[in-house]
Amino acid sequence: MDNILEIKNLKASVTETEENILNGLNLSIGKGETHAIMGPNGGGKSTLVNVIAGKDSYNVDSGEIEFFSEDLLEMEVDERAKKGIFMAFQYPSEIPGVRPWQFIKASVDAKRKFLGEKELSVREFSKIYDENIKIVGMNEDLMKRSLNEGFSGGEKKRNEVFQMLMLEPQLALLDETDSGLDVDALKSVGDVVNRMRNDERSFLIVTHYQRLLDHIKPDFVHVLIKGKIVESGGYELVKKIEENGYESFV
Repeated sequence: MDNILEIKNLKASVTETEENILNGLNLSIGKGETHAIMGPNGGGKSTLVNVIAGKDSYNVDSGEIEFFSEDLLEMEVDERAKKGIFMAFQYPSEIPGVRPWQFIKASVDAKRKFLGEKELSVREFSKIYDENIKIVGMNEDLMKRSLNEGFSGGEKKRNEVFQMLMLEPQLALLDETDSGLDVDALKSVGDVVNRMRNDERSFLIVTHYQRLLDHIKPDFVHVLIKGKIVESGGYELVKKIEENGYESFV
């Protein structure tokens, strides 16, 4: 199976403090695979997905990341997104003055244009937009506000998943999307991920909790401690973590 993402001996640090976070991390993600990253606080989980997405708060000190065999580290952030990488943030930002409809229409149009596809008409886009709002269970009145403005933490996370549905990425990075969600919102997020899973699209999910993974049932689970993946396995690894914590992996 062709790999969507190939990470080799990745070392990364915080730009501001030069603190080393990732210390020789290796990871391969094939087409259609769902991977979960678990580990204690400070282990490097969020750093990993932020580096893949291209956030400039981190420096890549050495190593390689290939996306469909291309050098991801040579790509600007917007190019990564246009090529099919999506990230659902742990703390989504509020953007005053920008309506969600405008924001996601511009994003979808930019991606389609980059891929040589025709931009959607307002009518075509609105139909998909309305359908996906219902799928995610978003409050339509909220979507008339500025992006994420006045949204609860859970509503912001639902909106991230809504954007993922609209953009149809090839690789979706979910950074603790389940944190702060009630039971219904958690199920909604899990349902959307399962709905989007196919032989071409892959997911990398960062989480502390078994409860989201009970809905999604990842193909692979990795334990990330002190910047390295120390153990990998199937869903059964989640149970081991819940029962024994992370001490057994140190």
